[in-house]
Amino acid sequence: MAPKLLTSWAQLPPVFLLPDAFLPLVAKRGVKYGWTTAPARGKPARFNQKTAGLPVLEQSPAAALARKDFTLPLRTGALGIKKGMTALYDPDTGVRTPCTVVQFDRVQVVSHKTREKNGYFAVQVGCGWRQPQNVGRPLLGHFAGHGVSPKQFVTEFRVKNTSGLLKVGETIGPDWFMEGQFVDARSDCKGKGWAGGMKRWGFKGQPASHGNSKNHRTMGSSGASQGGGSRVLPGKKMPGRMGGNQVTIQNVKVLKVDAEKGLLVLNGCIAGPNGCVVKIQDAIKKPWPAIPAAVEEVKEALAATA
Repeated sequence: MAPKLLTSWAQLPPVFLLPDAFLPLVAKRGVKYGWTTAPARGKPARFNQKTAGLPVLEQSPAAALARKDFTLPLRTGALGIKKGMTALYDPDTGVRTPCTVVQFDRVQVVSHKTREKNGYFAVQVGCGWRQPQNVGRPLLGHFAGHGVSPKQFVTEFRVKNTSGLLKVGETIGPDWFMEGQFVDARSDCKGKGWAGGMKRWGFKGQPASHGNSKNHRTMGSSGASQGGGSRVLPGKKMPGRMGGNQVTIQNVKVLKVDAEKGLLVLNGCIAGPNGCVVKIQDAIKKPWPAIPAAVEEVKEALAATA
């Protein structure tokens, strides 16, 4: 039987008989009661701190941001509405260049995401307009708290650091991009619904004759028997839902910028039907564009310090 703990000061031995590190007089021992014999380094509050002499974990949020540092754009992107396709002709050579027209509709900065509060840097951008009575109260309060009118579409663009955070309420127009620069365009492609193997994956199909009976467009065998484990392997191409996924077209060249009409003309085709939302941001596989406004600000700052 365990010895009974001392609960009264009258039962204590003389002071000269007490040990140097006497345990606290508590009726119950445990971590939740404030009593522990673990060393200082073993406490969770001091785990993986630089002062403890331990290496920094590679699975920490700071390490994750450091790995993505070279792939994050320096500035935010914009939202546009795909209006359709047309073509531009070179007056000298007569070369026809197909292009996509994207329109900017009241694109504004709604809010920010910071590392201190959210763990990363991002800019929330909205475009379009909605009737206030058609917006839920939580989202309507979000717009009202930042002084921005209700938006039809809202998304966020990751940026590298605080220098890419624009002011809340600032308007982004087509002149945010320059003619000749490259951008990445993201949009949802056309949804085709449920499709068979021939339409979805381009299967050849079955023979048209020679004993084939009403199985001309079927997929065929979906898996091996004894040699393959008598199962269908993961990732097998089969009939299913087709389309309706986000498609990214990288390194799209900006052919023309019309700030007065709010139009941006991009080279080639962009995924999605007419009227879909297109997310446009500086291409990550091309050099960052030299924005004239930013260059002038740097020159002014250097001139002021000189």
